[in-house]
Amino acid sequence: MEWFVELFTINSIAQTIILLSLAVFPGILLGGISIKGVKIGIAGVLFSGLFMGALGLPVDAHVLHFIREFGLILFVFAIGLQVGPSFFANFKRDGLTLNFYATLIVLLGVLVAIIEMKIFKLPVEVMVGVLSGAVTNTPGLGAAQQALIDAPGMAENVGAISGAAYAVAYPFGIFGIILSMLLIRFFFKIKIKKESDQYEANIQGNRKALQTFSAEVKNPQIDGKTIAELNALLDHQLVVTRHLRSDGIELASENNVVKLGDVLHLVANKKGLEKILAMVGSVSDADLRKTPSKITVWRILVSQANGHTLQQERYQERMGVRITRILRAGLEILPSPTTRLQVGDHVTVVGQASELKKLSVELGDSKARLYHPNMVAIFLGILLGVLLGSVPLPIPGLPSPVKLGLAGGPLVVALLMGIKGHIGRLHFYMPVAVSTFMREFGILLFLAAVGLNSGESFVKYLREGTGWVWMGAGVAITFVPVFIVGVIARIRGLNYLSLSGLLSGAMTDPPALGYANSLSDCQAQSTAYASVYPLTMFLRIMTAQIFVMLML
Repeated sequence: MEWFVELFTINSIAQTIILLSLAVFPGILLGGISIKGVKIGIAGVLFSGLFMGALGLPVDAHVLHFIREFGLILFVFAIGLQVGPSFFANFKRDGLTLNFYATLIVLLGVLVAIIEMKIFKLPVEVMVGVLSGAVTNTPGLGAAQQALIDAPGMAENVGAISGAAYAVAYPFGIFGIILSMLLIRFFFKIKIKKESDQYEANIQGNRKALQTFSAEVKNPQIDGKTIAELNALLDHQLVVTRHLRSDGIELASENNVVKLGDVLHLVANKKGLEKILAMVGSVSDADLRKTPSKITVWRILVSQANGHTLQQERYQERMGVRITRILRAGLEILPSPTTRLQVGDHVTVVGQASELKKLSVELGDSKARLYHPNMVAIFLGILLGVLLGSVPLPIPGLPSPVKLGLAGGPLVVALLMGIKGHIGRLHFYMPVAVSTFMREFGILLFLAAVGLNSGESFVKYLREGTGWVWMGAGVAITFVPVFIVGVIARIRGLNYLSLSGLLSGAMTDPPALGYANSLSDCQAQSTAYASVYPLTMFLRIMTAQIFVMLML
């Protein structure tokens, strides 16, 4: 049995992996325990790691440091890829308002931390750990720890100290957000069903960005013009799919000439309907989709793309088919000549079945191909992210340049890759299962490594009494900004369910979102959470580093 004891007591790669696994799997089980509908989720891995670390077993610090940083990179990179495609779309809706409130929460939290640091005279490595724990933001902790390590004159154990402070403040970060939700609900006497019904009523007519309808040509000004000319007059705000003339129905072609009395079947953005009808004529009762013809509709999955525009591909000229809409990352897009198809798109196409089959072959239409992880995109993105994160960014007033770091750099690159979708033939599509695995695996590695590294100091500071001061400081950082902004947002009319998602997202707190989602089956909470998460994550990472620079 001596070999078995040595596995735990002698410093080695095998021992580090064993301790890491012992921190992760019980932590996941702990995080799954529900108390009145609330779970601590992946935070359980942190506490499990703290327990293992508190046992005082020797761990290879260099290996642990690599695991922590690599886990952090995987996590933020996966987050960026997932939210990138919808990042700008969220800003166009309620995202601007929600992100304003989220930014206010972030800045107020930093302000409270600065005030507490002055009052309690806490060192910067402690205060930034408390700040990150109170807002339940592990990437922010990673960025702050890197800034501390890079700062001249800092002790070697600053990372462990900040990790211990983070772990002390983290539980109250979760419960403080939920407490704020409960107090706001109590003070404003909110009825959940009423909030849910109001939200559903508001979005009922806006579930789809595009609308399909038939219009009769009554405007003499477009009599004799081609469909291409009509499209140009309306800035390509519509797609004509079918054309009913006196001699029958046919697939709409760019060269088709429009005559008075013709009926056009259109796909257009809802916001542009009035302008389109003013140019064309009036809505027709004729449903051209039900009119007998050889035209059929297919939905094709793009599993291979070359980065060309629809104008360059000339699908209609080559095959006699017409792409009418594109579904990308849950968003409906109206195609235009400059639109480029991306891997993962679902395109709706009209035409004859024989030609649609040819297009299906050309676009791939293979789910199996998309199940494979895009390893080139992953490692290229990580490479570029680490390089970007290492670039020093001088900011006036700060003693030394700020870096995006190993958390911020990959996050920014992944966001850009998600937004862009491809460069030439190189696509950045990532299957949901792959990005989810990267995200979960990365954060589990990070939390376990933080716990193992901080366990001894965590117990030490609680015994000495200083840990209780850290707890109090963390409670204030959590509660004050969330409650103040929550009250303001509610007074200004924000739906309570959206507010709950906003507060959870502003603190990047999945357990709080889990509680918010338990209130109602409505999608308001998750939508608000997703809208503010990218910007909040970026701000948490940046403000943690700037806080260290300012307070050193």
